[in-house]
Amino acid sequence: MKPVRVITGTALPLDRSDVDTDQIIPSDWLKRVERTGFEQGLFSEWREDPDFVLNDPRFAGARILVAGPNFGTGSSREHAVWAIQQYGFDAVISPRFGDIFRNNAAKNGLVPVQVEEETARSLMMWAAGHPPAKITIDVEELTVVCLVAGISADFHLDRAVQHRLLEGLDDIGLTLAHTDAITGFETARPAWMPSLA
Repeated sequence: MKPVRVITGTALPLDRSDVDTDQIIPSDWLKRVERTGFEQGLFSEWREDPDFVLNDPRFAGARILVAGPNFGTGSSREHAVWAIQQYGFDAVISPRFGDIFRNNAAKNGLVPVQVEEETARSLMMWAAGHPPAKITIDVEELTVVCLVAGISADFHLDRAVQHRLLEGLDDIGLTLAHTDAITGFETARPAWMPSLA
């Protein structure tokens, strides 16, 4: 996982609330064996509508998805995060996230930026009316800013999640950071105890 410090990019406004993981990536896409190619399934049922925002060329290359409240509710499929990232998004801004989605996002390096509903609405309206609207998310300072629109807000991340994102640590990386302690523990274990060796 690569470290994430500052994300600056075009915002894509997804003016829908209660977007669940089945809408983000329909269950047909969960049959894939490989972990790539999920960007094609991102909102695939909605993308059949030519007027859907992901089909709007003004938002091509957007890196920040601005969504309504309750984004990522529903089942625990990690594929939803993979689809969002593989499409090119580095962060999702919403007033509320599904707990499992927020955890999956952080573990995969997708920044879940939870802001007040008024802030999210202002960012969404600005992005919709002024494409390509640029937003900057600072993971170190925990701020989201759209200078041109005069919008600036703080957001919260658990310290462990912030550390994980700033250092680019997935679960394996977090474990490997404690290699010396693990080795010391294993060396000191009595020989009669069960072992993997």
